[in-house]
Amino acid sequence: MHVDENEFFRETTTRLCGNLDIRTAMQDCSEYIRQFVPLERMYLQLFDPHTNLLRIVSSVIREGEEGSKILHIAKQYTEMWMHAWDGYQIINNPRDEPWFWNDLVRIGRTADVSLLIIRMKTDGWLCWVALVATGTGVYTETHARLMVQLQKPFTIAVANALRHEEVLRLKSLFADEQQSLYKELKGLSDNIIGKQSGLKRVLNLCRDVAPLDTPVLLLGETGSGKDLLAHTIHNWSPRNQGPLVSVNCGAITETLMDSELFGHEKGAFTGAVGQKIGRFERANGGTIFLDEIGELSFSGQVKLLRILQYREIERVGGTRPISVDTRIIAATNRHLEEMVVSGQFRKDLWFRLNVYPINVPPLRQRREDIPELLYYFIEQKRAELKLDITPMLRPGAIDQLMSYDWPGNVRELANIVERALIRNHNGLLRLEELLILRPDDDHESTETANPTYEILNLDEVNSMHISRVLKLAKGRISGPGGAAELLGIHPNTLRKRMDKLGISYKRVQQSLPPPLR
Repeated sequence: MHVDENEFFRETTTRLCGNLDIRTAMQDCSEYIRQFVPLERMYLQLFDPHTNLLRIVSSVIREGEEGSKILHIAKQYTEMWMHAWDGYQIINNPRDEPWFWNDLVRIGRTADVSLLIIRMKTDGWLCWVALVATGTGVYTETHARLMVQLQKPFTIAVANALRHEEVLRLKSLFADEQQSLYKELKGLSDNIIGKQSGLKRVLNLCRDVAPLDTPVLLLGETGSGKDLLAHTIHNWSPRNQGPLVSVNCGAITETLMDSELFGHEKGAFTGAVGQKIGRFERANGGTIFLDEIGELSFSGQVKLLRILQYREIERVGGTRPISVDTRIIAATNRHLEEMVVSGQFRKDLWFRLNVYPINVPPLRQRREDIPELLYYFIEQKRAELKLDITPMLRPGAIDQLMSYDWPGNVRELANIVERALIRNHNGLLRLEELLILRPDDDHESTETANPTYEILNLDEVNSMHISRVLKLAKGRISGPGGAAELLGIHPNTLRKRMDKLGISYKRVQQSLPPPLR
């Protein structure tokens, strides 16, 4: 049959490179090729000379026939596979080629067949396309000339198939990691320390607003745990299977802010060599957490207001609006009302964000959480530093921690615990030596200046602390892991203090509330 070689090339290339699924492409291509070239089976193979493995990337075979995916080539024949031909090889009688016949016998293909093999190279791999037809003496130089012109299209198809496989593998890996991270974050939010005490009111507010799409504004000092509360709201919401994308508005320069948040089109500015998807698009169907919202540029505020009003964005350099379904949680340690008055923050955006504000109390206003946070961080940091034993606290250390201002809040406590473990992990932890104490001429501490702060006497603080430690020790006073050991005092001394403070042994041991984390 006469064939137009140019038409043959165009048609096979279109079929071969028109589908990322290499199996579909091979099937479609073979249906056309067999009109001009004898073909019963066709294999696309990669050969790795380092492992002597021949991998079948894709095959077109008869229904019910099984094709081997991996074939090990004997070492003595490796050179033959690599250098036996240049460009193509016609094998009209495999029995005349011992190096090749040996491999056919090993995979059970001993019938009389003819083969036309086209040799290529891609991404460091040797690559073959093998056409198989029943009978000997089937293939001719005319068949070979038609197939050789397909070397480049087959090379492109193999490269695309390998990259497509890698994309699918990474996508699957990302989905697994995302699910694992979701479970981890859900575990963190379900085990927030202080949920029955210092943060109880805050978590009740989070639980009320979580099922809604209402914007949330988290207000509080740096290090008070606003990011963890944002994760908690997301995990408690119907959007918890969608992405949670975090943006630190204070860590992105003003010139890059629009591109980071809203994305950009190719050529939108110098260096924009390709299209970029912004954080809002990535958070579509989920939640975006805008930390340090007070640092957002004025132009960024205008665009954020548009998103809140119309639920759509426009990429930098773009000409069409893009709809986004994204819930916004913002956080700041700044006084946005004052920024509105001074003209640093848009008033209309402030009203849009301030629908449901949640004030996160600093650590000094929930001191009852300090002992439990302390023991939590000691165990967490001990595991991170791979320490075999948990060091003991120096007697009286917690009393000093309870009276400290904690300007860095929970984050400062975690850092102090880690530094103490690094310096004293073989002895007593001396946390109090690492506190950043204020000079005497500062006169008043933050809580003294705050009229809402509740001042406790020393007996009340001691009673609260001992009760907490007893909870952690599950009511045990003496022995390994007992409250006396955790406090670094003798069990009899602890019992005397409990008697003095009116702490009941029976009540502690038999009516313990569930652990807080």
